[in-house]
This record gives sequence, structure tokens and C-alpha cells, in this order.
Amino acid sequence: MSSWLLMGLPGVAYLTGSAEAGWTAIGLAIGTYLNWLFVAKRLRVYSQKVGAITVPDFFANRYHDKNKVLMGVAALIILIFFVPYTASGFAACGKLFSTIFGWEYHTAMIISAVVIIAYTCSGGFLAASFTDLIQSIVMTAALVSIIVFGVSKAGGMDAVLENAKAIPGYFSLTSIHDPETGGSNPYNFLTIISTLAWGLGYFGMPHIILRFMAIEDKNKVKTSRRIASVWVVISMTVAIFIGFIGNLLSKQGTIEQLADPERIIIKTALYMSDHGIFLAIIAGLVFAGILACTMSTSDSQLLAASSSMSENILKGVFNLQLNEKQSMLCARGVLTVIAVLGVILAWNPDSSVFDVVSFAWAGFGATFGPVMLAALFWKRSNKAGAIAGMIAGGVMVFAWKYGISRLGGIFDIYELLPAFVTALIAIMVVSLVTGEPDKEITEEFDEVVTEVHGA
Repeated sequence: MSSWLLMGLPGVAYLTGSAEAGWTAIGLAIGTYLNWLFVAKRLRVYSQKVGAITVPDFFANRYHDKNKVLMGVAALIILIFFVPYTASGFAACGKLFSTIFGWEYHTAMIISAVVIIAYTCSGGFLAASFTDLIQSIVMTAALVSIIVFGVSKAGGMDAVLENAKAIPGYFSLTSIHDPETGGSNPYNFLTIISTLAWGLGYFGMPHIILRFMAIEDKNKVKTSRRIASVWVVISMTVAIFIGFIGNLLSKQGTIEQLADPERIIIKTALYMSDHGIFLAIIAGLVFAGILACTMSTSDSQLLAASSSMSENILKGVFNLQLNEKQSMLCARGVLTVIAVLGVILAWNPDSSVFDVVSFAWAGFGATFGPVMLAALFWKRSNKAGAIAGMIAGGVMVFAWKYGISRLGGIFDIYELLPAFVTALIAIMVVSLVTGEPDKEITEEFDEVVTEVHGA
């Protein structure tokens, strides 16, 4: 989880109530479980079979793409969509430090970017994996601390729930609160389905896929799946409830009404810090948790993007012969370029972490998700279909977000759903109208299936 967990999701709940935040969380919980259930083990086996260490590697090797076209397209997609994803993390850091210390937003954001780049460059994948473990512990402690303190200061659990129920459309999964009018609007079936589609994004997240490819023991996937699923459900439920608590605290005047609802957890922690040295230390833990959220995802994203450029585009597509030092320098250069672009994209202090993440999530989910599922489960899929699916999914994300959705009505839905469906159709149609995969590819597929079911 990124800064979206402690800032984006509570902010949505604070402002509009249960519907959007709740269905998003439900979709993500289902997506987490299904991704671990169907993708994790098979991908680990398949990536080992074809000798892949990056996502573009896997797609190219899976379809025996000797011309490296598939590898190049996949690598470019990673570079394109990691820029807004990284920007969301920098925006979260900017909001965090500007709120706590009164720093100028842009200065705080740039300093945060430098720190993240520095330790990712220094430690690579090992640093990212180790810090993810530590940061997940800090995040959990931060969530629990805010809940306990917030409920006590709001007047108890009953007071929080009564306030939520009293606001029109706030405590409902079929209507959504309108903060501008004070009323509620229906949250219809189509909107619910498109919001649940957040879960589809998990099938295409490069930084998550990389973790699956690096699983040490494929026979421990079941235990990991249970831990991951339980943690996601608990953490997102708590994050939404933080928004509920914050809404009541603002109504009581304990915390001011927020123009930027994504700062609610920061404001609550600042209020906590005024209640003695012990709670000040706990508040510091909360701030560390927010920073941990950002860093735990940003380092993984930057690492995946840099490896895509150095290993896949330069070495794979252009066949440049780089030694280890040159490859490392190239990767670090890519980290810096992506970070600079991310800072530029997050330059507006009013940018929404939730909205930026949702777009990047849709981009990866629609481009890589359908292709990943086809690669793992459909023997008839081929290279042409995979390329068509990636391009169709990526184009549709942009087209729906910035064009079709503005028509309103039934078209005003989360872009991931129509883009994911479009990509699946493109994969199936193009694969069926072009040549069947070579015998070597299908035999390799069968061997993977045998190993997965036999282990």
C-alpha cells in the first residue's frame, strides 16, 4: 500500500462517506486475494522457467519474442505510468512536511524525493524489500494509534457511528454524501461495479508482480496469501474509519474543517501531539507511518522503472552491451529522471493523492493485467495478442479518462473497467486471427501447469 492508504482513502471517507471508499476497499480486498490465489505461484514458476527477472522480461520470454517488441512496449508502459504513481508519493510527502513543520510544500516534496532516490540507489531490491517489511509494521501501528486516540476524543465509538448515520448518504453503500449541497446522491449499480474494478488493478501492478517473481519458496504462497489478505482488509477498514472519526472531530471543532481532506490523519496526529510527551511520541510514529507508506511503494516503483530502462530497453531492445557499472549508472539516471518528472506532475499542492493513484492504477491494471492473465492461463494467446492488449488497454485508459467519461451518465465510471475489458477483447481477437503459438511455447506452458499442480 502507498500513501493512498493513510491519506487518499481516509480523505475520501472524510468527505463523502462509505460508498466510494467502501466499494474501493472491497474491490481491492477481493483483488488481493485472487491475485495471490491465481497469479502468485504460477507466475513464480513461469518466470523461473523462462528466466525472467523483470515484468517485460517475462512477457518477452513467455511468448519467445525474439524481436523484443513486446519487451519494449511493456518497458515503455512502466516508464509512462510510474511517473504519476511516483508523483502521488511526492505529493503526500509535500503535504506531510508542510503541515507538520510549516515548510514550503515544494521544498518538502523535493527533499523527500532526494531521500527516496538516495536509499533506493544505494540498496536496490534488497533495500526495498527490507524497508517494506519495517514500513508495513510502522503503518499498522500508525493506523491503530489514530483510531484509539481519535475515538476517545470524539466521544466514543457510538458517537462516531451516530454522526456518520446522521449525515445524508454518508453511512451507506448505495448513496454518497455530497459535501457541496449537504445532501446525498445515489451510488448506482454500474458505479459500484466500476469501483469494485479497483481489484482488477492488482493483476497488472509491476511492483507487486516483481514480488511474486522473487518468491523464495513457491510452497509458502498459501501462508503469504492469508497474511496479505487479512492485513489488507484490516488496514483499509481502519483507514476508512479514520475518515469517519475525522469528520466528527471537525464537526466538534476539535480539528478545523479541512479544505484538503487528505490531511485528516496528519491533523489528527498533530492534535494528539499536544497531549503530553507519550502521545507526542506516538504522533511521531504516525508521521513515520505516513512517510513509510510513501517510501514503501515509491522505492519499488522506481526500482522497477529503472530496471526496465537499463535491462529491457537498452540491453534488450537496442542490444547495447553494458557492463555492470554502466548498467547501474543508467538505472540511477532513470531514477532521477522519473523523480524529476514526478515532482513536476505533483507541483500543485492541491493535487489529490487518491485521484493520481487511481489513474496510474488503471493504467497498469488495464495494460498488464489482461496480458498477465492470458499469459498464465490461456495457452492459445500469442505475441501479437499480447501487444494488442497492452496498447488497447493503455489507449483506452487515456481515452476514457479524458474523453468518454466526460459524456456523463453511464459513461462516468472508473476508466479501469472499460479499459480492462477492451484489452481482454483485443488479446482474444488478435490471438485468434493470427497464427497459433509455436509448439515449443505451448509445451513450455504445459510444463509450467504440470509443475504448479504437482507442487
